[in-house]
Amino acid sequence: MSDESIVKNKAGELYKAICQNEWNPTVTGVVVAFLSVMMMAWWRPWGAVGALRNWGDWFLYWLAGLLGTDAGIFAFYEEAPRSMFVDSGSIIGLGFIAGAFISACLGKDFAFRIPPYREMVKAVIAGILMGIGASLAGGCNVGGFYNAIGNLAANGFAMWLGLVLGVILGLKLLYLEMEHIEWGSGGAKTLSIPTTVLPYIGIAGVILLLYVANVFSGNEDDDYIASLGGVIVLAAALGYSMQRGRWCMVQGFREPHMTGDCTMAKSVMLSIILVAVGAAILKYAVPMRAEGEAVLAPINYVRGTFGWGGVVGGFVFGLGAMFAGGCGSGTLWRVGEGQVKLMMVVPFFAVSTSIMTAWFRDNDFEADGVLGSYVYLPDVMGYGPTLLLIIASMVVWYLVVTWNEETNKLIVPM
Repeated sequence: MSDESIVKNKAGELYKAICQNEWNPTVTGVVVAFLSVMMMAWWRPWGAVGALRNWGDWFLYWLAGLLGTDAGIFAFYEEAPRSMFVDSGSIIGLGFIAGAFISACLGKDFAFRIPPYREMVKAVIAGILMGIGASLAGGCNVGGFYNAIGNLAANGFAMWLGLVLGVILGLKLLYLEMEHIEWGSGGAKTLSIPTTVLPYIGIAGVILLLYVANVFSGNEDDDYIASLGGVIVLAAALGYSMQRGRWCMVQGFREPHMTGDCTMAKSVMLSIILVAVGAAILKYAVPMRAEGEAVLAPINYVRGTFGWGGVVGGFVFGLGAMFAGGCGSGTLWRVGEGQVKLMMVVPFFAVSTSIMTAWFRDNDFEADGVLGSYVYLPDVMGYGPTLLLIIASMVVWYLVVTWNEETNKLIVPM
């Protein structure tokens, strides 16, 4: 075989490994952690609910313009939100979906998958529950749990407890649905795009993404807008990685209690530890912007929900995520691969979290301590003990799920 043929074969193998094969969950968790720390260092911790809230704000602002701001909840929407094309949360969401779309196209996975009728109804319920839960907990599973613990915030532990309980109840309800409800099982269909075309669409998506990033970064008049070039690329890398690895945090909570499998749970544990170490390094000596504003202030992703707000919010969110079939980030990357059910979840999630958040802010619930307390763990116990606490918590979780994998003692019965 010629040298040229060998290089060609190796290039094909590399493309298949990166763009077509499903990634190992542990590798994916490490990549997600690395990109999460990179996002922190570049601009801010990432999350899914910020994008959805911005999109919900815009929809309700538009409705307020039609119905008048004196009509009930529309009083919260007198002023236009920040444009979804310059709001950092929205850019993260758009980049995340774009990255998942590129991954699905390059891997020939993209198709519009229309769910059965009953799943459409569940999508509406799921979106509403997830929006309410994210508002109570101060974020979805990313901002309220993964990046909250990763950013050394106590409220992440409160949401963690609620998520476990919500997922267990949701799993039990799904079993009851399978046993007793027959309505709405029809209507599923798949609308496919020729697989020979999909890689070219994916390549076009990469080119468009880089063009948009270049437009952002080329803005010499506004440093904030210029920084969005890096934000959208990092968000797209996260979306790409999660879609390629089928990485969904709710699966890490669900599978140990459904099948006993703890593969995804172990990946999430490792990922959280890596993020926490990265955040501690970044936050220990906070860098400063030229104008004197902290790039990554320690208070970032510390929410006043260490209390009932975090626990109840996590419970409601976990229940909704079970009905949706995906968590906050899982919803967005599944939208990127064409899952119509999750496309239906998005608008209801967006509107419900927009309304709840606007109501909370108008009444200063979080600021007044109604939902819980703001607790930045290093302020209470120092950076070293905080990291030891997080690592010990993940080790305990690891021991519990691996014990359950052998004994099936924590399996929810059908």
